[in-house]
Amino acid sequence: MSDKIDWAREYMPILEAVREQWQEEQPLDDVTVGMAMHVEAKTAVLAETIAAGGAEVHITGCNPLSTHDDVAEALDSQEGISCYAERGVDTEEYYEAMDKVLDAEPDVTVDDGADLIFRLHEESPEQLDGVLGGCEETTTGVHRLRAMEDDDALTYGVYAVNDTPMKRQFDNVHGTGESSLASIAMTTNLLWAGKTVVVAGYGYCGRGVARKASGQDADVVVTEVDPRRALEAHMDGHTVKTMDEAAEGGDVFITTTGNRDVIRREHFQRMRDGAVLANAGHFNVEIDLDALDDLAVSRRDVRDGVEAFELDDGRRINVLAEGRLVNLATPVSLGHPIEVMDQSFGVQALCVERVVEEEPAAGVHDVPDDVDRRCAEIKLDSLGVEHDEMSAEQREYTQEWQHGT
Repeated sequence: MSDKIDWAREYMPILEAVREQWQEEQPLDDVTVGMAMHVEAKTAVLAETIAAGGAEVHITGCNPLSTHDDVAEALDSQEGISCYAERGVDTEEYYEAMDKVLDAEPDVTVDDGADLIFRLHEESPEQLDGVLGGCEETTTGVHRLRAMEDDDALTYGVYAVNDTPMKRQFDNVHGTGESSLASIAMTTNLLWAGKTVVVAGYGYCGRGVARKASGQDADVVVTEVDPRRALEAHMDGHTVKTMDEAAEGGDVFITTTGNRDVIRREHFQRMRDGAVLANAGHFNVEIDLDALDDLAVSRRDVRDGVEAFELDDGRRINVLAEGRLVNLATPVSLGHPIEVMDQSFGVQALCVERVVEEEPAAGVHDVPDDVDRRCAEIKLDSLGVEHDEMSAEQREYTQEWQHGT
Protein backbone atom coordinates (compact mmCIF):
# COMPACT_ATOMS: atom_id res chain seq x y z
CA MET A 1 0.00 0.00 0.00
CA SER A 2 1.34 3.42 -0.93
CA ASP A 3 2.17 5.77 1.95
CA LYS A 4 0.88 8.57 -0.28
CA ILE A 5 -2.59 7.00 -0.31
CA ASP A 6 -2.53 6.50 3.46
CA TRP A 7 -1.59 10.14 3.98
CA ALA A 8 -4.32 11.40 1.65
CA ARG A 9 -6.97 9.20 3.26
CA GLU A 10 -6.32 10.81 6.66
CA TYR A 11 -7.38 14.21 5.29
CA MET A 12 -10.44 13.12 3.31
CA PRO A 13 -13.28 12.93 5.87
CA ILE A 14 -16.06 13.13 3.28
CA LEU A 15 -14.88 10.03 1.44
CA GLU A 16 -14.26 8.32 4.78
CA ALA A 17 -17.86 8.95 5.83
CA VAL A 18 -19.13 7.67 2.48
CA ARG A 19 -16.89 4.62 2.70
CA GLU A 20 -18.14 3.71 6.19
CA GLN A 21 -21.75 3.87 5.03
CA TRP A 22 -21.11 2.02 1.78
CA GLN A 23 -19.18 -0.82 3.39
CA GLU A 24 -22.31 -1.65 5.30
CA GLU A 25 -24.94 -0.96 2.61
CA GLN A 26 -23.03 -2.07 -0.55
CA PRO A 27 -25.01 0.21 -2.93
CA LEU A 28 -22.67 -0.57 -5.84
CA ASP A 29 -22.78 -4.34 -5.59
CA ASP A 30 -22.27 -6.02 -9.01
CA VAL A 31 -21.62 -2.62 -10.66
CA THR A 32 -18.55 -2.12 -12.86
CA VAL A 33 -17.13 1.40 -12.77
CA GLY A 34 -14.72 2.62 -15.46
CA MET A 35 -12.56 5.59 -14.53
CA ALA A 36 -10.21 7.88 -16.50
CA MET A 37 -8.69 10.25 -13.94
CA HIS A 38 -5.39 11.69 -12.77
CA VAL A 39 -4.04 8.62 -11.02
CA GLU A 40 -2.45 9.99 -7.87
CA ALA A 41 -3.11 9.62 -4.17
CA LYS A 42 -6.41 11.50 -3.85
CA THR A 43 -7.90 9.72 -6.84
CA ALA A 44 -6.79 6.44 -5.32
CA VAL A 45 -8.91 7.15 -2.24
CA LEU A 46 -11.91 7.77 -4.50
CA ALA A 47 -11.30 4.48 -6.33
CA GLU A 48 -10.97 2.65 -3.00
CA THR A 49 -14.22 4.19 -1.78
CA ILE A 50 -16.11 3.10 -4.89
CA ALA A 51 -14.68 -0.40 -4.54
CA ALA A 52 -15.68 -0.45 -0.87
CA GLY A 53 -19.26 0.13 -2.02
CA GLY A 54 -19.19 -3.19 -3.85
CA ALA A 55 -18.10 -2.05 -7.31
CA GLU A 56 -15.49 -3.57 -9.57
CA VAL A 57 -13.23 -0.65 -10.53
CA HIS A 58 -11.14 -0.32 -13.68
CA ILE A 59 -9.07 2.86 -13.84
CA THR A 60 -6.55 4.53 -16.13
CA GLY A 61 -5.06 7.99 -16.53
CA CYS A 62 -6.58 11.02 -18.20
CA ASN A 63 -3.23 12.72 -18.85
CA PRO A 64 0.01 11.04 -19.97
CA LEU A 65 2.09 12.91 -17.37
CA SER A 66 -0.13 13.01 -14.28
CA THR A 67 0.10 9.39 -13.14
CA HIS A 68 2.12 8.53 -10.03
CA ASP A 69 3.43 5.07 -10.86
CA ASP A 70 3.75 3.98 -7.23
CA VAL A 71 0.11 4.89 -6.63
CA ALA A 72 -0.98 3.07 -9.79
CA GLU A 73 0.91 -0.05 -8.65
CA ALA A 74 -0.63 0.13 -5.19
CA LEU A 75 -4.13 0.48 -6.63
CA ASP A 76 -3.65 -2.46 -8.97
CA SER A 77 -2.67 -4.67 -6.04
CA GLN A 78 -5.99 -4.10 -4.27
CA GLU A 79 -8.93 -6.47 -4.51
CA GLY A 80 -11.65 -5.19 -6.80
CA ILE A 81 -9.43 -2.59 -8.53
CA SER A 82 -7.54 -2.92 -11.82
CA CYS A 83 -5.28 0.00 -12.77
CA TYR A 84 -3.76 0.46 -16.22
CA ALA A 85 -2.23 3.93 -15.84
CA GLU A 86 1.46 4.62 -16.40
CA ARG A 87 3.33 7.89 -16.44
CA GLY A 88 4.96 9.09 -19.66
CA VAL A 89 3.07 6.95 -22.15
CA ASP A 90 2.69 8.06 -25.75
CA THR A 91 -0.68 8.74 -27.36
CA GLU A 92 -1.13 5.18 -28.62
CA GLU A 93 -0.34 3.66 -25.23
CA TYR A 94 -2.62 6.20 -23.53
CA TYR A 95 -5.62 5.04 -25.54
CA GLU A 96 -4.65 1.37 -25.29
CA ALA A 97 -4.94 1.71 -21.52
CA MET A 98 -8.32 3.40 -21.94
CA ASP A 99 -9.46 0.52 -24.13
CA LYS A 100 -8.58 -1.89 -21.31
CA VAL A 101 -11.04 0.00 -19.10
CA LEU A 102 -13.69 -0.31 -21.81
CA ASP A 103 -12.95 -4.02 -22.21
CA ALA A 104 -14.42 -4.41 -18.72
CA GLU A 105 -17.75 -3.08 -20.09
CA PRO A 106 -18.36 -0.48 -17.37
CA ASP A 107 -21.87 0.23 -16.14
CA VAL A 108 -20.81 3.70 -14.92
CA THR A 109 -18.07 5.99 -16.23
CA VAL A 110 -16.15 8.50 -14.11
CA ASP A 111 -14.20 10.90 -16.29
CA ASP A 112 -11.86 13.90 -16.16
CA GLY A 113 -11.82 15.50 -19.60
CA ALA A 114 -14.35 13.16 -21.24
CA ASP A 115 -11.77 11.11 -23.15
CA LEU A 116 -13.23 7.85 -21.80
CA ILE A 117 -16.79 8.84 -22.70
CA PHE A 118 -15.71 9.97 -26.16
CA ARG A 119 -13.70 6.79 -26.70
CA LEU A 120 -16.66 4.67 -25.64
CA HIS A 121 -18.98 6.38 -28.11
CA GLU A 122 -16.47 6.27 -30.97
CA GLU A 123 -14.80 2.89 -30.54
CA SER A 124 -17.26 0.72 -28.57
CA PRO A 125 -20.77 1.91 -29.47
CA GLU A 126 -22.10 -1.62 -28.99
CA GLN A 127 -21.57 -1.16 -25.23
CA LEU A 128 -23.59 2.05 -24.90
CA ASP A 129 -26.94 0.39 -24.21
CA GLY A 130 -25.48 -1.20 -21.09
CA VAL A 131 -24.18 2.04 -19.56
CA LEU A 132 -26.29 3.41 -16.69
CA GLY A 133 -24.67 6.84 -16.70
CA GLY A 134 -21.55 8.75 -15.79
CA CYS A 135 -19.87 11.67 -14.03
CA GLU A 136 -17.53 14.33 -15.43
CA GLU A 137 -15.01 16.11 -13.24
CA THR A 138 -13.70 19.11 -15.14
CA THR A 139 -14.63 22.18 -17.19
CA THR A 140 -13.14 20.95 -20.45
CA GLY A 141 -14.95 17.64 -20.18
CA VAL A 142 -18.31 19.29 -19.49
CA HIS A 143 -17.80 21.54 -22.51
CA ARG A 144 -17.14 18.49 -24.68
CA LEU A 145 -20.18 16.68 -23.32
CA ARG A 146 -22.47 19.64 -23.90
CA ALA A 147 -21.20 19.78 -27.48
CA MET A 148 -21.98 16.07 -27.84
CA GLU A 149 -25.44 16.68 -26.37
CA ASP A 150 -26.07 19.54 -28.82
CA ASP A 151 -25.18 17.17 -31.67
CA ASP A 152 -27.43 14.41 -30.26
CA ALA A 153 -24.31 12.29 -29.90
CA LEU A 154 -24.37 11.69 -26.12
CA THR A 155 -26.37 8.53 -25.51
CA TYR A 156 -26.44 8.36 -21.71
CA GLY A 157 -26.81 10.71 -18.77
CA VAL A 158 -23.76 12.36 -17.20
CA TYR A 159 -23.63 14.46 -14.05
CA ALA A 160 -21.57 17.65 -14.53
CA VAL A 161 -19.65 17.45 -11.26
CA ASN A 162 -17.51 20.39 -12.35
CA ASP A 163 -20.48 22.74 -12.37
CA THR A 164 -21.71 22.18 -8.83
CA PRO A 165 -20.86 24.67 -6.03
CA MET A 166 -18.81 22.21 -3.97
CA LYS A 167 -16.52 21.78 -7.00
CA ARG A 168 -16.37 25.23 -8.57
CA GLN A 169 -16.12 27.33 -5.44
CA PHE A 170 -13.42 25.24 -3.79
CA ASP A 171 -11.64 22.88 -6.20
CA ASN A 172 -11.47 25.31 -9.11
CA VAL A 173 -10.72 28.43 -7.07
CA HIS A 174 -8.57 27.25 -4.17
CA GLY A 175 -7.36 23.95 -5.59
CA THR A 176 -6.23 25.23 -8.98
CA GLY A 177 -4.96 28.49 -7.53
CA GLU A 178 -2.78 26.99 -4.82
CA SER A 179 -1.57 23.88 -6.63
CA SER A 180 -0.66 25.67 -9.87
CA LEU A 181 1.38 28.36 -8.15
CA ALA A 182 3.03 25.81 -5.85
CA SER A 183 4.03 23.59 -8.80
CA ILE A 184 5.40 26.51 -10.79
CA ALA A 185 7.39 27.77 -7.81
CA MET A 186 8.83 24.34 -6.97
CA THR A 187 9.60 23.55 -10.61
CA THR A 188 11.35 26.87 -11.35
CA ASN A 189 12.55 27.90 -7.85
CA LEU A 190 11.52 31.45 -8.77
CA LEU A 191 9.94 34.15 -6.61
CA TRP A 192 6.35 35.37 -7.01
CA ALA A 193 6.81 38.73 -5.28
CA GLY A 194 7.37 41.48 -7.83
CA LYS A 195 6.64 39.28 -10.84
CA THR A 196 4.10 40.25 -13.48
CA VAL A 197 1.83 37.22 -13.74
CA VAL A 198 -0.47 37.04 -16.76
CA VAL A 199 -3.55 34.89 -16.13
CA ALA A 200 -5.42 33.91 -19.29
CA GLY A 201 -9.09 33.41 -18.46
CA TYR A 202 -11.10 34.59 -15.45
CA GLY A 203 -13.43 31.70 -14.82
CA TYR A 204 -13.32 29.98 -11.46
CA CYS A 205 -9.83 28.60 -12.06
CA GLY A 206 -8.49 31.90 -13.35
CA ARG A 207 -9.96 33.76 -10.39
CA GLY A 208 -8.23 31.36 -8.04
CA VAL A 209 -4.85 31.69 -9.75
CA ALA A 210 -5.13 35.49 -9.90
CA ARG A 211 -6.20 35.77 -6.26
CA LYS A 212 -3.44 33.51 -4.96
CA ALA A 213 -0.76 35.19 -7.10
CA SER A 214 -1.86 38.60 -5.90
CA GLY A 215 -1.72 37.30 -2.34
CA GLN A 216 1.95 36.41 -2.90
CA ASP A 217 2.70 40.00 -3.97
CA ALA A 218 2.68 39.46 -7.73
CA ASP A 219 1.34 42.07 -10.13
CA VAL A 220 -1.55 40.28 -11.85
CA VAL A 221 -2.70 40.94 -15.41
CA VAL A 222 -5.83 39.16 -16.66
CA THR A 223 -6.78 38.48 -20.28
CA GLU A 224 -10.35 37.54 -21.14
CA VAL A 225 -12.70 37.11 -24.12
CA ASP A 226 -15.88 37.54 -22.05
CA PRO A 227 -16.65 41.23 -21.29
CA ARG A 228 -18.41 40.41 -18.02
CA ARG A 229 -15.51 38.39 -16.69
CA ALA A 230 -13.08 41.06 -17.86
CA LEU A 231 -15.11 43.62 -15.92
CA GLU A 232 -15.15 41.34 -12.89
CA ALA A 233 -11.36 41.01 -13.02
CA HIS A 234 -11.04 44.80 -13.26
CA MET A 235 -13.30 45.33 -10.25
CA ASP A 236 -11.38 42.67 -8.32
CA GLY A 237 -8.35 44.92 -8.63
CA HIS A 238 -6.46 43.26 -11.46
CA THR A 239 -5.15 44.90 -14.62
CA VAL A 240 -7.04 43.72 -17.70
CA LYS A 241 -5.32 43.66 -21.07
CA THR A 242 -5.43 41.83 -24.37
CA MET A 243 -2.89 39.05 -24.72
CA ASP A 244 -1.15 41.14 -27.39
CA GLU A 245 -0.57 43.84 -24.77
CA ALA A 246 0.16 41.48 -21.88
CA ALA A 247 2.72 39.47 -23.84
CA GLU A 248 5.24 42.30 -23.79
CA GLY A 249 5.39 42.72 -20.02
CA GLY A 250 4.65 39.33 -18.48
CA ASP A 251 7.16 37.30 -16.49
CA VAL A 252 4.94 34.25 -15.95
CA PHE A 253 1.96 33.29 -18.14
CA ILE A 254 -0.66 30.87 -16.80
CA THR A 255 -3.52 29.71 -19.04
CA THR A 256 -6.79 28.63 -17.41
CA THR A 257 -9.28 28.75 -20.31
CA GLY A 258 -9.76 25.16 -21.46
CA ASN A 259 -9.51 26.50 -25.02
CA ARG A 260 -6.82 26.23 -27.68
CA ASP A 261 -4.16 28.63 -29.01
CA VAL A 262 -4.56 31.12 -26.19
CA ILE A 263 -0.85 31.96 -26.38
CA ARG A 264 0.41 31.80 -29.95
CA ARG A 265 3.05 32.91 -32.44
CA GLU A 266 2.44 36.66 -32.30
CA HIS A 267 2.59 36.55 -28.51
CA PHE A 268 5.86 34.60 -28.41
CA GLN A 269 7.39 37.21 -30.69
CA ARG A 270 6.60 39.94 -28.13
CA MET A 271 7.71 38.17 -24.94
CA ARG A 272 10.71 39.17 -22.91
CA ASP A 273 13.72 36.91 -22.39
CA GLY A 274 13.13 34.30 -19.70
CA ALA A 275 9.33 34.33 -19.82
CA VAL A 276 7.78 31.26 -18.16
CA LEU A 277 4.70 29.61 -19.70
CA ALA A 278 2.42 27.21 -17.84
CA ASN A 279 -1.00 25.67 -18.49
CA ALA A 280 -3.49 25.28 -15.65
CA GLY A 281 -6.47 24.65 -17.93
CA HIS A 282 -6.70 21.11 -19.23
CA PHE A 283 -5.40 19.68 -22.52
CA ASN A 284 -2.00 20.74 -23.86
CA VAL A 285 -3.46 22.97 -26.57
CA GLU A 286 -3.70 26.31 -24.76
CA ILE A 287 -0.10 27.17 -25.65
CA ASP A 288 0.65 26.76 -29.37
CA LEU A 289 3.81 24.72 -28.97
CA ASP A 290 4.02 23.93 -32.69
CA ALA A 291 4.31 27.63 -33.45
CA LEU A 292 6.88 28.10 -30.68
CA ASP A 293 8.92 25.17 -31.98
CA ASP A 294 8.78 26.69 -35.46
CA LEU A 295 10.12 30.00 -34.12
CA ALA A 296 12.87 28.39 -32.05
CA VAL A 297 16.40 27.80 -33.29
CA SER A 298 17.01 25.36 -30.43
CA ARG A 299 15.26 23.78 -27.47
CA ARG A 300 16.60 21.97 -24.42
CA ASP A 301 15.63 20.84 -20.95
CA VAL A 302 17.05 23.31 -18.44
CA ARG A 303 15.43 21.86 -15.30
CA ASP A 304 13.19 18.89 -14.59
CA GLY A 305 9.88 19.91 -16.11
CA VAL A 306 11.23 23.05 -17.81
CA GLU A 307 12.08 23.24 -21.51
CA ALA A 308 13.73 26.38 -22.91
CA PHE A 309 12.97 27.45 -26.49
CA GLU A 310 15.66 29.81 -27.83
CA LEU A 311 14.56 32.24 -30.54
CA ASP A 312 16.80 33.61 -33.28
CA ASP A 313 17.44 36.83 -31.34
CA GLY A 314 18.68 34.94 -28.29
CA ARG A 315 15.52 35.26 -26.18
CA ARG A 316 14.54 32.16 -24.24
CA ILE A 317 10.93 31.17 -23.54
CA ASN A 318 10.52 28.51 -20.89
CA VAL A 319 7.62 26.02 -21.10
CA LEU A 320 6.63 23.94 -18.10
CA ALA A 321 5.39 20.33 -18.22
CA GLU A 322 5.28 20.21 -22.04
CA GLY A 323 2.29 22.55 -21.89
CA ARG A 324 0.27 20.01 -19.93
CA LEU A 325 -1.43 20.62 -16.59
CA VAL A 326 1.26 22.28 -14.53
CA ASN A 327 -0.22 21.31 -11.19
CA LEU A 328 -0.07 17.62 -12.11
CA ALA A 329 2.49 17.05 -14.85
CA THR A 330 5.83 18.40 -13.56
CA PRO A 331 8.07 15.98 -11.65
CA VAL A 332 7.33 17.80 -8.37
CA SER A 333 3.60 18.30 -8.93
CA LEU A 334 1.20 16.94 -6.32
CA GLY A 335 -2.11 18.10 -7.78
CA HIS A 336 -4.77 19.93 -5.81
CA PRO A 337 -4.55 19.97 -2.01
CA ILE A 338 -6.03 16.88 -0.40
CA GLU A 339 -8.83 18.58 1.51
CA VAL A 340 -10.28 20.32 -1.53
CA MET A 341 -10.22 17.13 -3.60
CA ASP A 342 -12.08 15.37 -0.80
CA GLN A 343 -14.97 17.71 -1.53
CA SER A 344 -14.93 17.16 -5.30
CA PHE A 345 -14.45 13.42 -5.01
CA GLY A 346 -17.15 13.20 -2.36
CA VAL A 347 -19.52 14.65 -4.96
CA GLN A 348 -18.16 12.19 -7.55
CA ALA A 349 -18.74 9.20 -5.28
CA LEU A 350 -22.29 10.19 -4.37
CA CYS A 351 -23.07 10.87 -8.03
CA VAL A 352 -21.95 7.35 -8.91
CA GLU A 353 -24.45 6.09 -6.33
CA ARG A 354 -27.15 8.35 -7.80
CA VAL A 355 -26.44 7.08 -11.33
CA VAL A 356 -27.00 3.51 -10.17
CA GLU A 357 -30.19 4.46 -8.34
CA GLU A 358 -31.79 6.63 -11.04
CA GLU A 359 -30.12 5.93 -14.43
CA PRO A 360 -30.36 9.56 -15.64
CA ALA A 361 -31.72 10.21 -19.12
CA ALA A 362 -29.29 10.92 -21.95
CA GLY A 363 -27.69 14.36 -21.66
CA VAL A 364 -25.70 16.50 -19.25
CA HIS A 365 -27.30 16.90 -15.82
CA ASP A 366 -26.70 19.21 -12.86
CA VAL A 367 -25.57 17.46 -9.70
CA PRO A 368 -28.62 17.04 -7.43
CA ASP A 369 -28.57 19.78 -4.81
CA ASP A 370 -29.02 17.34 -1.94
CA VAL A 371 -25.82 15.55 -2.99
CA ASP A 372 -23.85 18.80 -2.99
CA ARG A 373 -25.27 19.91 0.36
CA ARG A 374 -24.59 16.53 1.94
CA CYS A 375 -20.89 16.88 1.12
CA ALA A 376 -20.84 20.35 2.65
CA GLU A 377 -22.51 19.08 5.82
CA ILE A 378 -20.03 16.21 6.21
CA LYS A 379 -17.14 18.61 5.71
CA LEU A 380 -18.43 21.08 8.30
CA ASP A 381 -19.01 18.28 10.79
CA SER A 382 -15.43 17.08 10.32
CA LEU A 383 -14.20 20.60 11.04
CA GLY A 384 -16.38 21.01 14.09
CA VAL A 385 -18.10 24.00 12.48
CA GLU A 386 -21.75 24.63 13.29
CA HIS A 387 -24.08 26.76 11.20
CA ASP A 388 -27.53 28.23 11.58
CA GLU A 389 -30.69 26.68 10.19
CA MET A 390 -33.85 28.46 9.12
CA SER A 391 -36.82 28.37 11.43
CA ALA A 392 -40.14 27.04 10.15
CA GLU A 393 -41.36 30.61 9.85
CA GLN A 394 -38.30 31.67 7.86
CA ARG A 395 -38.60 28.70 5.53
CA GLU A 396 -42.29 29.44 4.98
CA TYR A 397 -41.45 33.08 4.29
CA THR A 398 -39.03 32.14 1.51
CA GLN A 399 -41.61 29.85 -0.13
CA GLU A 400 -44.62 32.18 -0.18
CA TRP A 401 -45.31 34.94 -2.65
CA GLN A 402 -48.03 36.79 -0.73
CA HIS A 403 -45.64 38.50 1.69
CA GLY A 404 -45.07 42.19 0.91
CA THR A 405 -43.86 45.30 2.64
